[in-house]
Formats: sequence, structure tokens, C-alpha cells
Amino acid sequence: MWFATPSSQWTFTTYSLPVYRRTQNLDLLIDQIEDLVVLLDGVVDILADEADETAIAKAIRQLLAPSGNLEPLRESCAAIRAYSGRNYLPLLWKHFKAHRSVMIRLASALEWNSTSQVHTLLDALTNVLENESKHREWIDADVDISFASGRWRKLVRRSHGDGPPTNRRYLELCVFSYMAEELRVGDLCVSGSDAYADYRDHLLPWRQCEQLLLDYCAKLNLPADASGFIAQLRQWLTDAAKRLDDALPGLAGHVTIDAKGKPVLHKPVAKEIPASALQERINARLPTRNVLDIFANIEHWTHFTRHFGPLSGSDPQIKDASERYLLTIFAMGCNLGPTQAARHLDSDVTAHMLSFANHRHISLEKLETAQRELIELYLRLDLPKHWGDGKTVAADGTQYDFYDNNLLVGYHFRYRKMGAVAYRHVGNNYIATFRHFIPPGIWEAIYVIEGLMKAGLSVQADTVHADTQGQSAAVFAFTHLLGIKLMPRIRNWKDLVLYRPNSKTKYKHIDKLFTGSIDWVLIERHWQELMQVALSIQAGTISSPLLLRRLGSESRKNRLYLAARELGNVVRTVYLLEWIGSRELRQDVTANTNKIESYNGFAKWFSFGGDVIPVNDPEEQQKRLRYNDLIASAVILQNTVDMMRVLRDMVAEGEKIQLEDIEFLCPYPTHNVRRFGRYKLHLYRRPEDWIHDPLFGRAIHDQYAGHVP
Repeated sequence: MWFATPSSQWTFTTYSLPVYRRTQNLDLLIDQIEDLVVLLDGVVDILADEADETAIAKAIRQLLAPSGNLEPLRESCAAIRAYSGRNYLPLLWKHFKAHRSVMIRLASALEWNSTSQVHTLLDALTNVLENESKHREWIDADVDISFASGRWRKLVRRSHGDGPPTNRRYLELCVFSYMAEELRVGDLCVSGSDAYADYRDHLLPWRQCEQLLLDYCAKLNLPADASGFIAQLRQWLTDAAKRLDDALPGLAGHVTIDAKGKPVLHKPVAKEIPASALQERINARLPTRNVLDIFANIEHWTHFTRHFGPLSGSDPQIKDASERYLLTIFAMGCNLGPTQAARHLDSDVTAHMLSFANHRHISLEKLETAQRELIELYLRLDLPKHWGDGKTVAADGTQYDFYDNNLLVGYHFRYRKMGAVAYRHVGNNYIATFRHFIPPGIWEAIYVIEGLMKAGLSVQADTVHADTQGQSAAVFAFTHLLGIKLMPRIRNWKDLVLYRPNSKTKYKHIDKLFTGSIDWVLIERHWQELMQVALSIQAGTISSPLLLRRLGSESRKNRLYLAARELGNVVRTVYLLEWIGSRELRQDVTANTNKIESYNGFAKWFSFGGDVIPVNDPEEQQKRLRYNDLIASAVILQNTVDMMRVLRDMVAEGEKIQLEDIEFLCPYPTHNVRRFGRYKLHLYRRPEDWIHDPLFGRAIHDQYAGHVP
């Protein structure tokens, strides 16, 4: 129903905005009302002049529909009803009717199931399918629509007079609208589906969970029973509230509580960059390189193209395979595409050869493996360890333009255009560890857990900084159960409800902050189901995006969702109390979220072949993002090596380098990278001397030996 609801809401908006903003639309509505009044006056005249019932019926039909088409009259009535009742639902039919036959066929072909004991919606669907071939507007079926809102009931059921009780058109609209919503929240599922299957079928059996529970809880310092879990949660929330209440008088310099109980946080001062301007001095010494030269260096150092080859697993039979793979990465990652790249490369390679390597030798999994190797090598270098330990990542999405007609694309309300979102995780050491294209409108928070679990690195991140899109109550709940610290920067966080441990608890300084209390009984009652879900995610039997897409949405029937939301309210309240009381926490979260914004700009800088991702195949779309990140990782690796060499030279020349200066360096300079010019890959030249330097040779040796950085 995505095609009908937004359109009808927009139509409703044009009718319902104030007169001073939509005068022309109001004039149009007045004209429609006047036309209907004229028709009604004509009906009255016919009734006054004619005595024969048959003649009256013919005259009225001729007056209302001289061409036999009643649709314009229906649409005028719907528009007036919408304006008078502030209800866009009567406008839905106009946008739905073109897709009705497809929806009916789809509903008939699929096997639907309810994930709860309530089946009224599916019973209503049965009535819709039984009456779909009828043409009259009102039908005799007495349908239970208790699942629907009052506005829908007024449209579907006859409110007065005699005749069939149910409006067929509005019943179809109502049922399909609620089916779309219940599919989204997981109250409805489709047998044999992947994205819309019953998530409970993928959970570990509880007997198997019991065997894992003690070790899992001991590892995460969680009690292994419901009562102990609740006691720990309650104490955690109590202690956090008490700490802030005790500390608030001493925080007057950057936190105050206004008369309405709203906290006022003074803008934190950014960490001062040392006056030594080390980054500028290093930038002046960095050697200028082009992208293909960087590829050649990284290949000489790591031989990462060995991960590519025929999908069958056999050795590549193409000539100069490594060169072909590097040129393919360049063509796809810079968004030139095979044709444009072949035209501009100083090489005998053709567009077909590049396209063949992309489709037959380089898969999503192979790109991820190559990316992982570059990241592991980066983690073993000395300089990135001064920037971060890699155990904290920032999560964010950035918009990319696509062709309009594909399943990934949607309208992004923040960017005000069509496209898709590249969702990434970037470590506090500046390297991207996860990336995935997602449609606009999907809450980014559902990929937080997936991004951490699929990174597959020797250093496992356990803390996530994100923005408003990267959090929800349910995501707070399951990250807590999985041992992940979710620490987002939430826009309009003051509008969120903070929960006190119980309704009787009072505080001296922060009492007005709390407007709710936790239902501990609900969490305790569903503790087993919550742990079963967490253990299933950890074991990989269920996809966390699939699960959180269900449990992360408002559901009136799913008690597990309600319990997860309540648990998430506890965790989020504790986090917000810490956010209010710690200026250092706010600085760290802001600094790390700024890193991913810088990375997004850095990666897009290499996508100079065009602003639009020109493919509609879902797998190829995901590959384009990974190609782009592979280029970014190679350049970051080369920049880091060059910066380390420059620092060593500066020290040898007698310059004093402070560790705090190094912490403010960044591997994202682009002034030293040439994007344009003569594109020629010198892969078979003599490797640069630094590749054999013990400083960098040790890093590659440690990686091959499997040493944890």
C-alpha cells in the first residue's frame, strides 16, 4: 500500500491546509461543493416534477452520470469528506484502483499466517477475496473489522439506513492497509518467505539455549535467571539516577534544570587541537600519488587480489589476472563503469574484459574478504593505534543517487530526493569495518548489531556511536543483551521519556526529569523469550535486521516487542542520565560521529565517475559500495604508511613530536591523490623501497601469522 497512502495523504494536505496557504485548492473545493449542490437541486426538481418511479430513476441517472461514469462524482464526494473530517482515507481508492488486480492476485497466491491468536484480519481477507469479482459497492458480508480504527469503521460499515452492511471498496482498502502494517511489525507472516517469515521459526530451541545460557551470561556479567536479571537492572538504574542527582550541583557550569524540569546542556567545547599544527607539516611532505599507483603499492605489499578468481574456486585463466582485477576495482569503485574506464585507461583492456572480471571473478564475499585483509593490516600498523583501539565504531548513513526503477530506491525525506542509503560503521581509528546499501525510510538502528557481528575482524568492536536513526528502545534492549554499548547522539532527546526505578522514588535535584516508571513485571515475565532471541542472534540462526525490523516497530499484539521496549527504556534512561552528567561522554560521541561523516565525504571523493549508481541489480549495487570502500581503504592504508615515514624522517631530523599531536592526525588527506590524468597501472615495476622496510614488513608478517594487534 506504499503507492496509495503517501499519495492520498499529499492530496489530503492540499485540501486541508489553511486558506491563506492553499487558496487555490480551497477555491477548487468550493467549486466542487457548488457543483454537488447544483446536482442535488436538480434531483429535487426531478422528484417534484415526475411521478413515475421509472422516469425518476432514468432522469436522476441522466443528471448524475450522462456518460455513465460515476467516478468523477465519487472523487468529489471523497475530497469533501476528507476536508470536512480531516481524513485522507476516502482519497485512497483513486490511487489504489490501478494496482487492485495485482494486489488481489498476490493476496490469493500467498499463504498468510498470523503470529498471534487473533485472526480477524485474515478472516476479513477471506471476505475480500470471496467478493473481489463483484461490481456493486455494497455487499451482504457481515465482516468483523474490530482490528481497524474508528475512521476506517465509519467508511467500511453502513452507518444508517437499510441495505447491505459493508462497503466493498473500503473493505479492500482497509484490509490491505492493515496487512501492510502487520507485515511490517511482524504480526502477519508469509509461509515460505525470507524477509516476511515467522521469526520464531528461526530461534534456537529453549533446551539448546539452556545449555549456552550460563557461559553466555557469565561472559557478559548478566544474571542467568529472571529475578536476578531484574534485580541487576533495577540497581543499575537506581545507581545511575542517584549519581546524577548527587553530582548535579557540581555540574552547574555545563548542566542546569529549568523550571519545567528540562535539562539545559551548554554546548561542549571541542578538544583543542595543539598549536604545533603537525597535520599541516606532514601534509606538506606527503608524496603525490595517483589511485592506480596506490593500488600497485598495496598489491605489491599484500597481494590482496589473490582473493579474487572464478566463482568455481579454480585458478584464474585470464592473462595478467592481478592487473585485470585492480583495473576492475578502479572502474567500479570510482563509478566510471567498464565502458568509460576502458576508454580512458592506458591499457589494452576492453570494457568486456572489465565487465567479465566483475561478474565472473569478483563476488560480494570476495570483496569483503579482500577488504578484511586490508583492515587487518591497518590494525597492525603503529600509527592507527594512537587514534583508537578499533573497539568503538560510529554508525551512520549517507545518501547515494540511483535509477528510480529498482527495489532498493525510495524517496529520502532528509535529502529530498530519490536514492538509497549507504549505511557504514567506521572505527575510532578511521577505518570502515561494515557497509551496506539500505532503502530510505528503514530505521538504520536495525543494522547496528548486524554491522558488528559481520565485521569478522580480530579486534571486535563493543561500543557503537550513532545518531538518532541509529537507536530505538528495542535496539537498546538487544544490544544490552548482546554485550554491546549503544551510545548515540540523539536529536530532540529531551522529548524522550525518562523512567524512574519505581513510582515512589523521589530525587532532590532531578525529580522533574522523570515522567514514567518501569514495568519490571513485564520484563521478568518475558525474560526467557528475550534471552532466547539474544542467544539466537549470537548463534547466527536469525538475522538481526530481520528480527529488529519486526520487534523494532509498534505492535499491538506482540508481547515480546512490548517487553523489549520496556527493557530498552531502562537501558536508554541510564544512558541519557550519563549523557546529561558527563561532558566528556558528549565530546567523545560527537567526535566519533564526526569521523564517520568525514569518511563518507572521503569515500565519495573517489566516486568521481558520476553521481548516480547506474545499476539495478541488487547484488551489483552492493558490490559498487564495496568497490568504493576498497579504494578508500587502500588510500587510507597508503596515507598511513606515508605519514609514518614522514614522522620518522621528522624525528630523525631532530623535530620533537608529542603523542598528543599524533592523536589529532587523520588519514583522510586527498590533496596528495590525483584522481584525473593519465590512467596507467604500473603493476610490474620495481616495488617501492618502503615495502621491504622492517617497520611495515613486521605488520604484514604479524597478519599472516594471525597475531592479534
